[in-house]
Amino acid sequence: MIEATSCGGVVIFRGKILVLYKNFKNKYEGWVLPKGTVEPGESYEETALREVREETGVDASIVKYIGVSEYTFHIPQDMVDKEVHWYLMMSDSYYSKPQREEYFVDSGYYKYHEAYHLLKFSNEKQILEKAYNEYLNLKKANMWGNKTGA
Repeated sequence: MIEATSCGGVVIFRGKILVLYKNFKNKYEGWVLPKGTVEPGESYEETALREVREETGVDASIVKYIGVSEYTFHIPQDMVDKEVHWYLMMSDSYYSKPQREEYFVDSGYYKYHEAYHLLKFSNEKQILEKAYNEYLNLKKANMWGNKTGA
């Protein structure tokens, strides 16, 4: 068994969530949250910010740690046990540009219920729900703001 660690973000701007559409030779297809593998010497926070920037073009900032999701999947000759550490993040615009080299063909900000139903994986839906509830709590307490003051 191979163990792998990734980090990612639930990026929110004006109440909408950033999601990506991946299409790899029509074998792997669906909407996902931005995430990627931790590189040597990187903190989980650095990985999450870098992966969001690379996959979406968004320069987000971390608001708080949300939690970890774990799952396994098969590759030829082995099985991968993966954990993904997730962060609630804030963006300062609706700008996004999907990373074509990683087979992302679309990206955008969607209302919570739209993003929830678009997401392909149930573990990402659970993380989205947790992150969005945290966002609503922070907003209710007037603790959610963005760099532009809007």
